[in-house]
Amino acid sequence: MRRRILRAILLAVAVTGFALGIPLGYTALRLVEDGARGDLSVRAQRIAATIDDQIATGLPIDLGPVEVGVPEGGHLVVTSSSGRKELGASPGADPLSVEIPIAQQGTVRLEIPSGPMHTSQYQVAALVVLLVVLSVGTGTVVATVTARKLAAPLRHVAVRAARLGAGDFRRDDRRHGVEELDLVAEALDRSAGALALLVQRERELVGDVSHQLRSRLTALQLRLEGLAEHPEPDTASEARAALEQAERLAEVLNELLAAARAARAVGAEPLDLRAALTEIAEEWREPLRGKGRALRVRVPEGLLARATPARLREAIGVLLDNALRHGEGQVVVSARRDEGTVVVEVADGGVGVPDELAGHIFERGVSGGGSTGVGLALARALVDADGGRLELSTARPATFAVYLPVPKADDVVSVTWRSDPTPR
Repeated sequence: MRRRILRAILLAVAVTGFALGIPLGYTALRLVEDGARGDLSVRAQRIAATIDDQIATGLPIDLGPVEVGVPEGGHLVVTSSSGRKELGASPGADPLSVEIPIAQQGTVRLEIPSGPMHTSQYQVAALVVLLVVLSVGTGTVVATVTARKLAAPLRHVAVRAARLGAGDFRRDDRRHGVEELDLVAEALDRSAGALALLVQRERELVGDVSHQLRSRLTALQLRLEGLAEHPEPDTASEARAALEQAERLAEVLNELLAAARAARAVGAEPLDLRAALTEIAEEWREPLRGKGRALRVRVPEGLLARATPARLREAIGVLLDNALRHGEGQVVVSARRDEGTVVVEVADGGVGVPDELAGHIFERGVSGGGSTGVGLALARALVDADGGRLELSTARPATFAVYLPVPKADDVVSVTWRSDPTPR
């Protein structure tokens, strides 16, 4: 896009430069020639007037009084009925000459070499070319700056759209001062909010449905187990058959829920948490520094977890934004391996979460700081979509823990897996 904008502006500047430069150059050359010819014509008219005075008074033509009017290197030729008189040497081939009539059908022809005039024309032409080059150069600079100013917002909007498609639903308040691009950015923010709400509702629906079905199936299995012990053989046999079908239904439900979770986590991949969390922290380091607070990342080398990069960025971003808005002191992002899972913790030194909100902090609309109460609910939904979970591990000071699954060896190729030193 930047190259296209740059080429378009440069083409317009070049066409304008040549369209104006060629007529300007021609006009400048004509002006130089007209100026030289006009000066020579004035000199010739003065000489002709002096010669006319001499003829009118009956005096012979004398070129001495008019010698001062002849330019250096010029050649004066006076032709009259009394003959031809010359002053100065011939200027050579292609001179610049002016001829003025005098009394008694005579003429005064004044000639000068054309070299000085051509030199002036060359200088003017060079000046015009220089102006065109400067115009094109200035246009190139302006085109480059304009292309960068237009291309950077377009790239940012494209990256924002790609992040949205990958599941990063954070609002981006950056605007570029270009009305059309700002409208696109606002539309993306509205889409992000709508998609975030859909993700949360999907999680809540799946959770509610699975909870209700499991509860009903468990109650049905208990009733059937009781009937399976009925003294009447036919009744006991039918109860056992129904119990077997209920158990199969429970297995199918578990498989469907597992498939749904796997489908949501289709973009999950093994991530190097040290690199991923460091990159995420860089986005929040400056806002925290602006409030006189520090951000530390403590992640061991080679720690891997299975997650979708955009969802992890969104979830950790929500926790860091929460620490920025409601926390105090230093913010620490750490990660560790713990019993078959990877735990990422975000903690700060603030007063923490009030006791009355600790049990409801992940519910939509619940907030202790006057915010919308959507962020933590969305973060939990995103972590859950990747097969993990988000918990408030410590209320005071506030410490949020993200539990992520450990990637399996067949999830990725070309990764050196360290052996577990603990005995099995």
